[in-house]
Amino acid sequence: MSTNSPENGNDLVKKSSLYREFQAEREEILKHKWIESEKVGHDIGFERALTDWIMKHRSKWRRTRQTSEK
Repeated sequence: MSTNSPENGNDLVKKSSLYREFQAEREEILKHKWIESEKVGHDIGFERALTDWIMKHRSKWRRTRQTSEK
């Protein structure tokens, strides 16, 4: 198998800190979507959850992650 195969490229991406950060942020947005959807009794959708989470929680979440990584 070649070292330049797509599988190796995917592994590198998935191990990168940028990808891990993206995945962690996505998980938080999905949690927020679930909580907010439960509050109103229907699915609010990813776009609305994303916007709401960014405006209300992203800054604090990032600060918390940065201080916990040090």
